[in-house]
Amino acid sequence: MSDQKPGRIGRRKLLTGAAVAAGVGAAAYWVGSVSRISRSVGKKVIVIGIDGMDPSLTSSMMKEGLLPNLAKMSSSGGFRKLGTRTPPQSPVAWANFINGAGPGSHGIFDFIHRHPHDQCQRPFYSAAETVAGQGGWDVGDHRLQLDIWPFLHKPAETVLRRQGTPFWDYLDAAGIPSTFYDLPANYPPSPSKHGHHRCISGMGTTDLLGTYGTYQEFSEEGPRTPVRETGGIRSRLRFIGDTAKCQLIGPDNGMLKTPKPVQIEFHVHRDRSANAVVLEIQDRKILLKEGQWSHWTRLSFPIDGPAMVPTSHVSGICRFYLLHAGSNYRLYVSPINIDPSAPAVKMSEPQGFLEDVSRDLGLFSTIGFQEDYNARKNGVFHDDEYLRQANFVLEERLALLEYAVENYDDGLLFFYFSSSDLQSHMFWWDSDDRHPTRTPPEAQKFFAHIKSLYQKLDTVIGDLNDRYGGRATIMVMSDHGFANFGRQFNLNSWLREKGYLNPQECTSIMQNVDWSSTRAYGLGINGLYLNLKGRERDGIVEQGAERENLLNELVTRLTAVKDVDGQSVIRGVHRADQIYAGDATALAPDLVIGYRRGYRASWETCLGNLTPEVLLDNDSAWSADHCADALEVPGLLCSNQIIRTDSPSLIDLAPSILEDFGLQKPLSMTGRSIFSS
Repeated sequence: MSDQKPGRIGRRKLLTGAAVAAGVGAAAYWVGSVSRISRSVGKKVIVIGIDGMDPSLTSSMMKEGLLPNLAKMSSSGGFRKLGTRTPPQSPVAWANFINGAGPGSHGIFDFIHRHPHDQCQRPFYSAAETVAGQGGWDVGDHRLQLDIWPFLHKPAETVLRRQGTPFWDYLDAAGIPSTFYDLPANYPPSPSKHGHHRCISGMGTTDLLGTYGTYQEFSEEGPRTPVRETGGIRSRLRFIGDTAKCQLIGPDNGMLKTPKPVQIEFHVHRDRSANAVVLEIQDRKILLKEGQWSHWTRLSFPIDGPAMVPTSHVSGICRFYLLHAGSNYRLYVSPINIDPSAPAVKMSEPQGFLEDVSRDLGLFSTIGFQEDYNARKNGVFHDDEYLRQANFVLEERLALLEYAVENYDDGLLFFYFSSSDLQSHMFWWDSDDRHPTRTPPEAQKFFAHIKSLYQKLDTVIGDLNDRYGGRATIMVMSDHGFANFGRQFNLNSWLREKGYLNPQECTSIMQNVDWSSTRAYGLGINGLYLNLKGRERDGIVEQGAERENLLNELVTRLTAVKDVDGQSVIRGVHRADQIYAGDATALAPDLVIGYRRGYRASWETCLGNLTPEVLLDNDSAWSADHCADALEVPGLLCSNQIIRTDSPSLIDLAPSILEDFGLQKPLSMTGRSIFSS
């Protein structure tokens, strides 16, 4: 009933499950489970990226004796706040780490970018963009794209939009091996020219549908026809007797003139007395009781072409979870991940690296955002269910870390943990202020879980330090910290209220904005753009004095924004032409809004929608964030080597790693080594 391969990973999962059931925690089983230590004489550098690990919470827990391994490590090398960059969003921050330089070098300024010539019609994920194909040979309902002569069609492709030179290219050229597991802002992965670099892509990697995570929920009370919502699809579960026939929505058939999703039929057989179901899908039977998860299940999606072209198949994997049995059967299906054993697209460098890992570990999640936060935000999961799913992610990461350590000899090893970020978005709450969705005891209960998570990660770091501390440089780093998010600011609504965005009845810059009378607009989480003549398709703001005066005016007025209680909302408004330098600034916003702790851009404003209110409460389970002013949410750095600079920054880590391997800092990097006085 499962496609999970037997062998070591099966035993690991049994050990993990036993540890969790006993209340030990996912980290406990991992510690000491690998006795092998590399005897290679080559230089070793290990970097553990813990997304969103907060320096203030970490410091206080170290003082309380709750993080003994980080405390021990910092006593021999150092512990510092790690400066992030403006804005402190993950793709921006990790690209700073990758380039050893700021956004002006890599061209990533937000989660969301726009092309000025489209006037906001096609916003895209900043680090990767899917470009439509060109040309085709029409055969009935199908369109074949042939990239061979004489056709020379261009199929659709996803393009890495991060610019500049990643620091591992310099290691690669010097013959120094580097291996990265789940690296953010590197999908599709950049190539290794000399064969000494390996990488599995992380944040930014899509699911098989080409989205950043689309779950599917089937319920007896669901809509009559499938309804798409942010991050999910809801469908009706119609039982005839005790059997329901369902359609699982898969990837689009790109061979059709008008692409349509491939659907797989499956059946749900319920057992009312046992509060259970049996799923029948592609000759498999999966038994689930209420509250039970399946293992990863491999599915084959047929891509039909015209008669002369044989049907191809694309492989994906998913997990099933019986949310509820009884009066309203509810079934959750995870986002359909790219199958690591037979990836449909390139998501590792070299191409076969991911398959090599899967041969040992079996099936595991490959999507960039593995914790299904949208299922929690949309009410498909409650808090405990989200926590359980997030713990599955951590278990898989620990198994992958074990694989990484077993297969590491020398050179650079980078490993990424997402748990501290995507669990903190839901569970962080470090004050007595009213929580958006929880009572005070509930808020403290789940914040205590974040502390417990930090302790698990501390145990992992301690074990690595025990194994390699005398043989390797070890750095633990995070890209930013965290802050409560109780109030939200709709930038576009403010611009409309002040007369910069028109008409006054505008509800979306994607639909009913009047560009002929709009001078500024917001898109993304922190970006404000002028409707600049000669840049935007329908620009009206003249270059020169008009632009300069408008920027100065907006900075002054936005900095002065107050909440209804008189609280200042915005800590800093930063001009891109003053804070960014480099050759990759074409898509930069004109202003970057740096919010104070407790505030963030509203959910609606990120994609250009307007609300009646400018300031409103956050009512989402997503109760904490880091998309504030960079000074509000620094990251952290801990090393077993002496940190000789008092104020290190993300851009300093790449030149530090190169120097530790005896390589000079390239001219493209603006950071400096943290190990040099």
